[in-house]
Amino acid sequence: MLNELKNEWKGTLESLLKKILNSDDIAPLTMTEPPKSELGDVAFPLFQYAKIAHKAPQVIATELKSAVENAPHPAGEVILAGGYFNVKLSVSDLFSSLYETVMNEGDAYGRNDSLSGKKIMLEFSCPNTNKPLHLGHMRNDSIGESIAAILKANGAEVLKVNLINNRGVHICKSMLAYKEFGHGETPESTGEKGDHFVGRYYVRFATWEKEWDAQIEQARKDGDDEKVKELESTHPDKRAQAMLKDWEDGKEDVIELWNLMNKWTLDGLYASYKAMGISFDRFYYESETYKYGKSEVLKGLEDGVFYREADGSVQIDLSEIGLDKKVLLRKDGTTIYITQDIGTAIRRHDDYPFTSLIYVVGSEQAYHFKVLFYILKKLGYSWADELYHLSYGMVNLPDGRMKSREGTVVDADDLLSELEELAKDEIIAKGRESLVDDVNKTAHSIALSALNYYLLEVTPSRDMIFDSKKSISFNGNTGPYLEYMGARISSILKKAKEEGITIDDVDGSVLKEEDELTLIKLISDYPEAVRKAAENYDPSVIASYLYSVAKTFSHYYHDNQIIKAESPELVKSRLALAEMVLTVLKNGFALIGVQFLSSM
Repeated sequence: MLNELKNEWKGTLESLLKKILNSDDIAPLTMTEPPKSELGDVAFPLFQYAKIAHKAPQVIATELKSAVENAPHPAGEVILAGGYFNVKLSVSDLFSSLYETVMNEGDAYGRNDSLSGKKIMLEFSCPNTNKPLHLGHMRNDSIGESIAAILKANGAEVLKVNLINNRGVHICKSMLAYKEFGHGETPESTGEKGDHFVGRYYVRFATWEKEWDAQIEQARKDGDDEKVKELESTHPDKRAQAMLKDWEDGKEDVIELWNLMNKWTLDGLYASYKAMGISFDRFYYESETYKYGKSEVLKGLEDGVFYREADGSVQIDLSEIGLDKKVLLRKDGTTIYITQDIGTAIRRHDDYPFTSLIYVVGSEQAYHFKVLFYILKKLGYSWADELYHLSYGMVNLPDGRMKSREGTVVDADDLLSELEELAKDEIIAKGRESLVDDVNKTAHSIALSALNYYLLEVTPSRDMIFDSKKSISFNGNTGPYLEYMGARISSILKKAKEEGITIDDVDGSVLKEEDELTLIKLISDYPEAVRKAAENYDPSVIASYLYSVAKTFSHYYHDNQIIKAESPELVKSRLALAEMVLTVLKNGFALIGVQFLSSM
């Protein structure tokens, strides 16, 4: 609504400028935000017209002000600042219509149809079935869920998909380690969650490799060439590669073990998704889709898109995009990761003819997607132009980077449990058990909000450091702080209702405090924040917006009475303002995975 007023001013000023400059063909005005609030709410720089008018921008600003004063114009106070024509908008005049709009639209306030008619497939998570989810996956999942909600809020039809990476040499490494060291134990016999159980064997394989390498090194030192040769030929990594070949050839005992260990992992992963509020509309499995990729590569080989090297591998020349070449099928005919991605993309478009397909994948895979998109275009798929890699940075710990093979990752289940315990301790320490319906349930909501907000308030492209204690804090730029402000406003409105105060005949003219005017602007800006978040695929836009709203309301509430304000008109208008703030908080929460709690 405030943007509409800004655009009204823009249109009025452009019309008057044409008369002042005596030209119907002028460059459109640009709008910026003044550096200080006392300089207005919107600034229109006039420097670009100085050469045309043969006048200083300050002179043009003065003439434009005079023209505005003698013509119909939108409400607002003109402020000249050098070569800028600034306007302080009549924010309080918007209050009644803004309140009516926000209350009528409710949880739909902020939604728009800018992406109406778009069918967007969004791929995220994509775990391997050789280990449990960790903190890096959690950032991926938080971004994916949030982007899906944001795109839907902008009118898009969104299909959330997950590719389960359940084949490949990394899967065989866990299988081989279990076959070698498992001795028939199961998740049930050890009391472990299935994905944790399998992940332990992935780490065990890495240890086994190091032990084997140490033996080879010792044999070299001893000058025992025969032993070196024997150890190298039976190296765990070579055995894992051989197991992958057996898997692709359908060897019965390998398939049986693969099915067993995949089920253990998937049962654990699905339980983690449920606990974290992550859901998908469709699952794809690499064990199925890699076949499509293999056939596409062989077809591309026949058509001359790819070529066969002397060693028998199938490759593509990438010099056209400034790269070297890429293997698509190994010399033994087995596929690699990009092979299955080719098949998966094609199958997906057959299943769901998308307008665009967004891959939420870490920034270290930029090369992979550049090559993938190029290959699909060379294969003749025009929709390859609509593929997008939503790249995100690494999640590190205060003491360094996580490594799955070394077992130094932050496990997703453990982290969520830790955050729940920290939240529960905070509730008990503040003596607020009686104010929440269920301490454990509330602690879980706070933990999820802390996790999602901390992961999303950083722009996706940036690396970040995750600090669990900072994330769960009830003060500062955190999810629990936002939840607390939502609960505080709910308490105010509940008390007003209990005292029989009705919110009617609101009058924005009584709202004169700086924080009140700022909050009105922020509420009016919410739809634009939703649009901007979608345009940039950036949930941090919403997170930053919500923190500004919460922080401003907190400061406002600290300095001003609401229910006990000095006049009935002021009470009603301040309560109406609080209602609108609560609405945008709740609507924004839904876009970034923050849980709304009516009491904390």
